[in-house]
Amino acid sequence: MAEQTAPVDEQALDEVVRFTSDLIRIDTTNRGGGDCRERPAAEYAAARLAEAGLEPTLLERTEGRTNVVARIEGTDPSADALLVHGHLDVVPARAEDWSVHPFSGEIRDGVVWGRGAVDMKNMDAMILAAVRQWARHGVRPRRDIVIAFTADEEASAEDGSGFLADRHPGLFEGCTEGISESGAFTFHDGAGRQLYPIAAGERGTGWLKLTARGRAGHGSKVNRDNAVTRLAAAIARIGAHEWPLRLTPTVRAALTELAALYGIDAALDDPEDVDRLLEKLGPAAALVEPTVRNSANPTMLDAGYKINVIPGEAVGHVDGRYVPGGEDEFREALDRLTGPHVDWEFEHREVALQAPVDSVTYARMRAAVEEFAPEGHVVPYCMAGGTDAKQFSRLGITGYGFAPLKLPEGFDYAALFHGVDERVPVEALHFGVRVLDRFLRTA
Repeated sequence: MAEQTAPVDEQALDEVVRFTSDLIRIDTTNRGGGDCRERPAAEYAAARLAEAGLEPTLLERTEGRTNVVARIEGTDPSADALLVHGHLDVVPARAEDWSVHPFSGEIRDGVVWGRGAVDMKNMDAMILAAVRQWARHGVRPRRDIVIAFTADEEASAEDGSGFLADRHPGLFEGCTEGISESGAFTFHDGAGRQLYPIAAGERGTGWLKLTARGRAGHGSKVNRDNAVTRLAAAIARIGAHEWPLRLTPTVRAALTELAALYGIDAALDDPEDVDRLLEKLGPAAALVEPTVRNSANPTMLDAGYKINVIPGEAVGHVDGRYVPGGEDEFREALDRLTGPHVDWEFEHREVALQAPVDSVTYARMRAAVEEFAPEGHVVPYCMAGGTDAKQFSRLGITGYGFAPLKLPEGFDYAALFHGVDERVPVEALHFGVRVLDRFLRTA
């Protein structure tokens, strides 16, 4: 067997760039409501795995909504398996808004452009490049690695990770931990420090539909039972609500490490102290500020059909998120804020997640980043949003966000998620495949 610590070869570095570009050119736009077709990208990924001697399985709940799963046998049969997953679908992009066509996969000035460059066809490409290198050099990881490329992450996940977890749990036998998107990227704090946040938690998802009912009538008449007025009042209360501080262990660890790094004495039990700490952290506060509380942001309104007709019903939508352990508080607050004339329900609900930051796996992720970015500071954080890790948690799999990228200063990684001109530097992909390879061999 080849040396387990052999460096990533030039072919892997070339392939991670080519695979990212190729996958971007396969349009897997997920418009919601089932309007997506991931199969061409799934077939592409499966073919690359098969070329490496693996036996990928393609699975569909709905025709064209294809998932890929493959297993690599580890050297230690007593070790728990590790799930490594990435989604194949992307959010919509309007070509007229972009500097390059969003599905061109163009490589220009050392940067790969296109929808999915950071969310998350880059990570899909890293996974493919790493395991193909192992096949070339006869490398086997310590523990079984289960690879999953999923459909439908950008919507309900019903055709993707939800379907796999519910209908094909046997494919993930032995998996106790998993890694996926949104972690181990360079965060420049504006003061010369490079932070590498590794995700060890996710807020829960509560997408809400609010329905106000009243008395329909003529727009010229007095109407004390106006559904639009009732909905507007509820929406205004929700938008103005000040949510109380709720520090989870992951966020508390993040604040503790950041305070130590910046030399700030901080108490974390008083909301005012936490808010003062966030102010002192400057740009680095963005890593934790969205996750110290629940949130609920009104996003859509729908009422009426003619200006002089008061409708009998008005509907609004709210993007709600709750920290681990915060769902009961979230529900109670919505009951109170909506009031007696507005009903609310979950249109989509997923659990909040939390992973230990003192685990062996987290330590090995930290070590892999520090090996290739010794100037960096690894810190834990909780994602404000969610990933497929929520669905895989049904199988008892603890999820981390670990999709490493070394990014130059001024590169606004967070803004490119679902944003215009999404792109990723070639050097970031090279760093990513090196770190991922290093971690997966020894995880």
